[in-house]
Amino acid sequence: MAADALPLADAALRGMVVALCALLAGALWRERTRSTAAQVGMALLAGLAVQVVGSTPAFEANVPRLWQAPWVAVAVANAVLFWIFVQALFDDDFRLRPVHVGAWAGVALLSGLNCALGGRDASALAAVGIGLQRAVPLVFAVLAATAALAQWREDLVESRRRLRSFVVVTGVLYTVGMLLARLAAPRGRLSATTAAVDVALLLLIVGGIAVLVLRVGSSVLFPALLPEPAPTGPDRAPDKPPGARESAADDTAADPAGSDPAEDRLAETLHQAMTQQHAYRAENLTVASLAARLGVPEYRLRRVINQRLGHRNFNAYVNGFRLDETRAALADPAKRDRPVLSIALDAGFQSIGPFNRAFKAATGLTPTEFRREKLADS
Repeated sequence: MAADALPLADAALRGMVVALCALLAGALWRERTRSTAAQVGMALLAGLAVQVVGSTPAFEANVPRLWQAPWVAVAVANAVLFWIFVQALFDDDFRLRPVHVGAWAGVALLSGLNCALGGRDASALAAVGIGLQRAVPLVFAVLAATAALAQWREDLVESRRRLRSFVVVTGVLYTVGMLLARLAAPRGRLSATTAAVDVALLLLIVGGIAVLVLRVGSSVLFPALLPEPAPTGPDRAPDKPPGARESAADDTAADPAGSDPAEDRLAETLHQAMTQQHAYRAENLTVASLAARLGVPEYRLRRVINQRLGHRNFNAYVNGFRLDETRAALADPAKRDRPVLSIALDAGFQSIGPFNRAFKAATGLTPTEFRREKLADS
């Protein structure tokens, strides 16, 4: 009786996962035009739905391998999509590049060919292909975990920090666990029981993400596409001050409980520390070190910078002040002969590379081009 009930339970679990994927995709659909993370998330959810259907024991046992190849290709390439999704979700500066598309296409092609051949090719090259396919989930799970952990402490969106933890723990454990299960299974095919466990774990993971997204709101977790660099020259719009909100759509920027006098005081103290004491010039400045300097708990400082000032990333907030100082110095005729590197280091940048990238992203010009344009007008 139990054996007869297992296929029905498995089918029910798979149906719930597909339904949850559709529900999440619907939530992300509203953000698709403003968020790369939402776009990649929708692709990943579609890939998971394909994986859930294609990994059904009856499908693997009865469908010819040639027809299974596209399903296997998408399922294995989901590891790459997961890595891209993590980057897009947690890095506000992320841009989808050809290398991301190439990695997905390469893994999909490799996996599809391996499945289509179905073990009929016993050459050394085929063995290498199978080995590479088996390594893909582990490699991209490590890359995804690394991306999620990068700048962990600099992320100011509390709900997104919780999602980081969930993604790292569940994503890596699930990937490694299922990889080991398939390596131990004959011909890589899971037993009916293991397949049911597989889809149950997927249901828990997708369900956890769905609860967080639907409870917090997709617009908070999925950052908007960054605007193109502002134009320069006489028609250029005035620069946004560092303390201004970055996104009116971020509902963490609103304080539904009204003004808190203690946080008002902290916001004013922070403003003085940054504008008058130039705290941003400190070497290796972090949220923790700035909180210690102000004598407040770290979580309160995060909340003020995120919810009062509208910033999602601590480094971006600090770099706003640094860039203001460097722009003023580069436009100052009295500092015409001062090296760009010295100006950048004085403002708190640790090296010329990150400074150049941040400066061009903010102004559309290199520091040298900016200086030449400003001094030509003086």
